Amino acid sequence: MTLSLLQQAAQYLKKALPLMLKYQIPITPTNYALWYAYVSEQNAPLNSQLDEIVSQYQTCPPSAAEQLYREHISSEQDLNTREIRQSVEAMTVELSQSLRDTSLDTTTFRERLDKNFGKLNQLEQQATSLEQIMDMVRNLVQDSGEILDSTDYFNQQLEKSQKEILQLQQKLQAAEKDGLFDALTGCYNRRAFDVDVKLLVKEVPNKLCVIMADIDHFKRINDTYGHMLGDQVLKAVSARLRENCREGMKVYRFGGEEFAILVPNSQLRMARHVAESFRRSIEKVSVKDRRKNATINNISASFGVSEWQNKDSPAKLLERADAQLYEAKRLGRNRVMPISND
Repeated sequence: MTLSLLQQAAQYLKKALPLMLKYQIPITPTNYALWYAYVSEQNAPLNSQLDEIVSQYQTCPPSAAEQLYREHISSEQDLNTREIRQSVEAMTVELSQSLRDTSLDTTTFRERLDKNFGKLNQLEQQATSLEQIMDMVRNLVQDSGEILDSTDYFNQQLEKSQKEILQLQQKLQAAEKDGLFDALTGCYNRRAFDVDVKLLVKEVPNKLCVIMADIDHFKRINDTYGHMLGDQVLKAVSARLRENCREGMKVYRFGGEEFAILVPNSQLRMARHVAESFRRSIEKVSVKDRRKNATINNISASFGVSEWQNKDSPAKLLERADAQLYEAKRLGRNRVMPISND
């Protein structure tokens, strides 16, 4: 993450936190994302609606916050997953430091308050009327009481926030995992693939290859052994794919029994060899059905490979790999296409 992004995120969170404390907004992932967007001043409709709600209620009720989040934040997250992940990283790190700094400020404030109380001891040494003294005492007590209440509440909120920010980071990481990973196989999901392939095609398209893989006769496995064992086959195949990935490669569950592998810094010939190693490795996979005392040994997969070409789009790159996968299926499965020339 760049220094400028970190500094910008730090500035935004230092604006967001006092506002959330002022309006007694719980520090949750949804609320924090909402107020972070608010102080960034990049979404005028959001700011206008939030200002109106706060003006009416002197806070932002949970239902209103959820509605604003759905209208203005969640859709943007889908389009900017990588950017938001970087911002969250900066926010959570800097927020803890901001809380510690604010705690020190309130401690200093309390010390100054105690010092002001000491001025009462000097009143009897001054030529001051009783009425003036009582006015001074009343004003000082009133001001001090308000300050004490304010700092006590603020310190309580800070202590609570200090704990909640640790939970926030964990929740954000969990939410990100849910958003980018397939729950069954542990691979990245289709959403993550779309984000990553667009980024690679935009920034480093040269020598980028895509491998599409599809488990052969998967419907037959489900029909014969049941969906629970079918899930075990998916897990075993995905694990074997990840185990055989080289540096920089990622495995994505594309949908159903289909997987995609992004192979950066590679040409078609090399990516095809990688796919062939995947194919041979999957042939060795076996899954046991303990209930029926049976073992599935004949697991295989078909592969299609494509290489980025000049002026390609992610869709075109994927379309060619999918066409090669279809051809591998048509020719009898358990093979890699295109056919190698070496």
